[in-house]
Order: sequence, then structure tokens, then C-alpha cells
Amino acid sequence: MATEAQAPAITSPSNPRIVEARKLKQRKYRQTSARFLVEGLQLLHMALDGHATPLAAFYCAEQFAGAEAPALLERFRRAGATLSSVSAHVMETLSEREEPQGIVATFRIPEATLASLKLSGHELVIVLDRLQDPGNLGTLIRTADAVGAAAILLIEPCVDPFDPKTVRGSMGSLFNLPVISAADVGGLFAWLKARGFRPVGADPHLGVRWGEGLWRDGVALVLGNEARGLSGDVAAHIEAWARLPIVGKAESLNVAVAGGVLMYAWLRENPVLASEQQR
Repeated sequence: MATEAQAPAITSPSNPRIVEARKLKQRKYRQTSARFLVEGLQLLHMALDGHATPLAAFYCAEQFAGAEAPALLERFRRAGATLSSVSAHVMETLSEREEPQGIVATFRIPEATLASLKLSGHELVIVLDRLQDPGNLGTLIRTADAVGAAAILLIEPCVDPFDPKTVRGSMGSLFNLPVISAADVGGLFAWLKARGFRPVGADPHLGVRWGEGLWRDGVALVLGNEARGLSGDVAAHIEAWARLPIVGKAESLNVAVAGGVLMYAWLRENPVLASEQQR
């Protein structure tokens, strides 16, 4: 186990380890290093609970409040993470919180693929068509986790699921279900259909209100880009459409809100299946 708990605290933001960790706030460095940054005591606990692989933990003991942070640091120690003490000033450069909680950690980006998914063909999977807002993606991941969805599939180019804003928005659910990127639209839908999943698209004007009658057996709920909706190459693979009524003057619904409502419509029709998935 690598540990630097007894080493002098890092006091310079120019320290190479600190510089490399701060670079992980940028997508290109996350992709090249296959690492991402997480902060917040609850998120860090959930990352470890979800069997994410910790690489390094930076901590500032003077910012600890109560017993939770020391206990969390011990979890990182037992998990084999490299521990580095840092000054309060250095922690402020690593953290994006107004009041840092004293621990920021790096994790390995999981190598999830379609081939790694173990699906029966009766679950709900969420397909997101080129989303661009990290907050929307984080909220959709959190809701998908809440209803017991089996996976999130991202059609590229898409916002990075390991963007710090996405990680925070998911409230830890990023660590509870697989999030997989796909660039081959035709190949993705062929894979889904071969495994019994019916693509159901969300549209404000097309299809069945509330998606009634569409949620039985395997469903791939397909949600579109915030500005453009579903792309033409994606819409060509949709087999059924679900729409939500808009009775006021709003032009449309936020994709995370619409997706959440439709996911719970699925859950309402599949309570037993969702319960079994959570065991």
C-alpha cells in the first residue's frame, strides 16, 4: 500500500502532483490519463461503496469537521490509495467548493463497454443523444439510478460523464450503474434490438401520452439533445414515441425533467422488475 501520511504537507500549488490533479478538471486530461477528480465526503464514500478504484487522496486535516473525514481517509488508506497531506491553500486550488471538506481524490475511469453489460432484455436502459449540459446528464444518471435502470448509454459527441459538474449532479449515482459511450449509432441500436430492447423516443408532439402501454419488457428510452431534440440518425431507429402533455404556455420541457417523468412512468408499470434489480 502506497502512503505518504507521514510526509511533510504539500504547501505549493506548483507541486507536480497538485498540478496533475488540477489538470483533471479538463476533459482532455481526464481522457489521456483515464482518471477523474472527486470531492465531497458523501460522494467519496459512494465512490468507494461503488467499487471505484481510488488512486490518490489529498487531504487537509485542519479542514476536517468531526469524525467522518478521518474515517473516510482511513477507507482510502485501506483501499491502497496514495495519501498526500496538503495545506489549506493547496486544497483550495484543488477544490471547487466554497468551503472545502478536506479531502479530494482521484479515481480510475472505469472501462465499461457494451460487451461488459449483463442484461436479461427486460430492463430499462437510457440512451442519451449527444447531450451537452453536465447538469442535465448528472440529473438523468441520478434518476436512472433511482428507478433501477440497468445502464446509461451516451451517443457521442456528448458531455463527459466524469466532468466535475456531472459527478456532483449525479449525487453519487455515477458509481451505481454503468455509463457507456458509443459513437456508432447504427451499431448501438442493432445491439439493443438484438437483445430485446425496443427503442422508445421522447418527443413533445409525437406518440402516446405518458408512453402508456409502451413500457413493458425491455425498453431503451431515448432522449434528445437539449437544443435539437433527437438527431435524424437516431430518430430513424425509434420504434415508438412517448410524449408528455404541455397544458401551459411553456414551449418544451427540460430534458432531465422529461426523462425523469418518463422513467417513473416505466417504474410504475414495472415495480416488481425494478425491485428485483435492486436486490
